[in-house]
Amino acid sequence: MLTRRRALLAGAATLGAAGLAAALAPGSANRSASAPPAAGAPPARRPLRPSEYRLQPLTGYGPPRTVPGRTPVRKEPLLRVPDHGRTMVLTFDDGPDPRYTPDILDTLARYEVRAMFFVCGEMADYNQDLVARMADEGHVVGNHTWTHPLLTSLRRGRIRSEMERTSDVVEKACGIRPEWFRAPYGAWNRAAFQLGAELGMEPLAWTVDTLDWTEPGTRTIVTRVEDGAAPGVVVLSHDAGGERSQTVRALRSYLPYLLDSGYHVTVPRREYV
Repeated sequence: MLTRRRALLAGAATLGAAGLAAALAPGSANRSASAPPAAGAPPARRPLRPSEYRLQPLTGYGPPRTVPGRTPVRKEPLLRVPDHGRTMVLTFDDGPDPRYTPDILDTLARYEVRAMFFVCGEMADYNQDLVARMADEGHVVGNHTWTHPLLTSLRRGRIRSEMERTSDVVEKACGIRPEWFRAPYGAWNRAAFQLGAELGMEPLAWTVDTLDWTEPGTRTIVTRVEDGAAPGVVVLSHDAGGERSQTVRALRSYLPYLLDSGYHVTVPRREYV
C-alpha cells in the first residue's frame, strides 16, 4: 500500500507544482478541494479577522511624526488652541461639586457641547460619580492637583504627590489618566512643567478669565465671555470652590449665543510637536 506521501508524489504530475504545494500544506487533509480560479481572474482574498482590521494603516505608511505618548516639557503653558475655524474651549476648575457641576453638565448636554473640567483630587475622590459622568458624556477631565496649593511654594516631591494622587483618582473614576494639567492660580514653575510631562500631561492655561470666583454678577460673566469670544480662545470658569450659581446661570446664557454666532465649542486634541 502506498504511503500518503508517496501517493501525493505520484499525483504531482497531474496536479502540477501548485497542486503539490497545496496538498503538502499543513492541515491540507482537513480542507475540501475547490476549483482553481478562472484564467486571468485574481485569486479571492480571504476576509480579515477582526484583530487584523486594527492593524491596517489609516493614513499612509510613513513613520509617525513623533513617538506616541511622549509629552514635551514646556517652558510656558498653552494659552490657546489651534485656530481650526471658529473653535473655542470652555473650561471649569476646582470641582466637581454636587451643588453646581450637575447643572453645568446638564446645560452642556442640552446643547451637545463638550468642555474640559480640571478637577481637584480631593473633590474628585468624594464625587467619583460626577467624574465618571464627565468622561461618559465626552468631556475632558484634567488634573488640577489634589488640594489646590500654590505650586511655586512647594518642594518637587510634594508637587509630584499632588499631581499623581489626582491622576490616580481620575483613573479610578473613569478609567483613563488625565492628559491635561492646570496649575492652581496659574502659578507655574519648572518643576510643574517637568513633572506634568513625566505624568503624560500637557499644561493648559486660558485666554479669557471670567473672574467668576469674585461673584461679579451673572450679566458680567456673560459679557466677559461674549466680548472675549474669538477663534482659539480658552475660557476659564469654576464649578466649585465657592458659590457658583452665577456661573451656572451665565453658561445658560452665553453658550447658545456662542453657538448662534458660529463658534464650534469643543475640546482640544493632543498634538505632540
